[in-house]
Amino acid sequence: MQRQYVGIDLHRRRSVIIRKDADGQLLSKVHIDNDPIALADAVAAAGPDPKVVVEATFGWYWAADVLAELGAEVHLAHPLGNYADARGSGDAGVSGE
Repeated sequence: MQRQYVGIDLHRRRSVIIRKDADGQLLSKVHIDNDPIALADAVAAAGPDPKVVVEATFGWYWAADVLAELGAEVHLAHPLGNYADARGSGDAGVSGE
């Protein structure tokens, strides 16, 4: 399996998880209730050692801990930077919308 990339739009109660391949093709978009098991299951679909970016919003610590336990390469992103990039570059951003 080719390495996959995961973006997590982390909110207080629910989150959106996007998976893309190395070419940037959307593989999946799922909405989960914030729960360690739900997060682990959604990210596990990306295969071993995915690269994951998580918004560094209030309460991101638990998600980073779960991802690290899965062997993910975790990167934190400033929430405003994600949206500024999405508007400025034409990219869909983390949420894929």
